[in-house]
Amino acid sequence: MSSDFRSFKDYRWQDTDLLAYKEDGTHFKGVSRQILFNGSTDLSCQLRYFEVASDGHSTLERHEHTHVVMIIRGAGEVLLGDHVQPVKQFDVVTIESQTWHQFRATGSEPLGFLCLVSSERDRPHRPDQKEREQLLNNLSITDFLRF
Repeated sequence: MSSDFRSFKDYRWQDTDLLAYKEDGTHFKGVSRQILFNGSTDLSCQLRYFEVASDGHSTLERHEHTHVVMIIRGAGEVLLGDHVQPVKQFDVVTIESQTWHQFRATGSEPLGFLCLVSSERDRPHRPDQKEREQLLNNLSITDFLRF
């Protein structure tokens, strides 16, 4: 892979496709993504930019792989396991393996974040009926959850 440069303007990167968040489902609302780096021989990771529209939310999910998120636009909240954490510009969130997580934009501006993951990763797991019931039993997160 050769060296690369992509200029930035208005939360878009030059020569970078604006993609749908996921291919299917109604378990998210108002989310887009851009893949900024897609691995190389000596750096096996992917750097992505996600943007959650005002009042939007990402999928409630967990998976084997860990990932790191840095908020670069707006403000919102993130579910991390059994609690909800407010997030704002330049906060860094580490999501460990098998941790339920979901992002929500809470202001009038979109919530934008960079997400770093391994190029080799498992597929996300959404909660089944039993897991939904367990999550809904935690009253401190019930109002936050979007399925």
